[in-house]
Amino acid sequence: MSEKVTFIQVDINDNDCRLDRWFKRHYPQLKQGMLQKLLRGKNIRVNGKRATSDMHVFAGDEIRVPPLDLEVKASEKKELSEKDKIFIQSCVIYKDDDMIVLNKPAGLAVQGGSKQTYHVDGLLDGLKYGGERPKLVHRLDKETSGVLVLARTNKAAQLLTRAFKTHEAHKIYWALVIGCPKMKEGEINAPLIKKSGKNGSESVQVDIEKGQEAVSLYHVVDSLANKISWLELMPLTGRTHQLRVHCAYIGTPILGDTKYGGNIDKNQYQDISHRMYLHARAIQLPHPSKKIIEVYAPLPQEMKKSFEFFGFNDKNKENTFKIFEKKKRGF
Repeated sequence: MSEKVTFIQVDINDNDCRLDRWFKRHYPQLKQGMLQKLLRGKNIRVNGKRATSDMHVFAGDEIRVPPLDLEVKASEKKELSEKDKIFIQSCVIYKDDDMIVLNKPAGLAVQGGSKQTYHVDGLLDGLKYGGERPKLVHRLDKETSGVLVLARTNKAAQLLTRAFKTHEAHKIYWALVIGCPKMKEGEINAPLIKKSGKNGSESVQVDIEKGQEAVSLYHVVDSLANKISWLELMPLTGRTHQLRVHCAYIGTPILGDTKYGGNIDKNQYQDISHRMYLHARAIQLPHPSKKIIEVYAPLPQEMKKSFEFFGFNDKNKENTFKIFEKKKRGF
């Protein structure tokens, strides 16, 4: 049990995070009901002011945490095993003095929660390489594989975080979808809103009137009899589940995305991996000490096998950033 009040400064990794989610990440054993009780009693404060569960906290904010009767706090980290160090280092596809880029496997969460104890954030001690502990500057869904950028210094973290927030960072995703879009390429402009479900679950829906602006570009690379298609996607905004919901919105849900209608027909596709077929293929962004850098993440082996199963050839693929260049300029 923590016997005294503590004051914790919000890290850059938690920038623009809802307060209740901040507590869920750092104090997973604190129940929602107790958190609400502490908030109502003004025991939790942000920058000395009364706080609410849905308020957002930002890097540098100070959170007042009252004494908590918890057996184990999430902040108490165990020393990383050699096996975990080898694993997370095997994910590195780019490294310099300012940043590290990982090819994150599908199924590995970026950050922890009440039921998520194994995640990238918990493995970052294995990527110090004699320097500081790397810092997350953006996120990927747990079931999405591919490019994940880490900052190696506080200065780099500030610059990279700003690049994502101001849309100077551009990402390309590869997806296999069910069906084929009517147009070979286009723009999906469909505002999105989060909806809460039972047991604290959350989904995202298109809501033209109340939703936040969400824009994605797409390009059909190849299609198998209009049943399964390979899309390249570029999100111009960064909403939660944006590409997943947008693909479903135009009638071509991402294969394996059970949340948004992309269930895999197990009888028809017995020979492919039953994962969500969304991969963060590449990123283009201003480097902290260079001009512009591009990093590409190879397809995971299980996804590559599925590409081959459908007859899609990912070799000698032209630079997708050039395809989307004209369209993204007007955003």
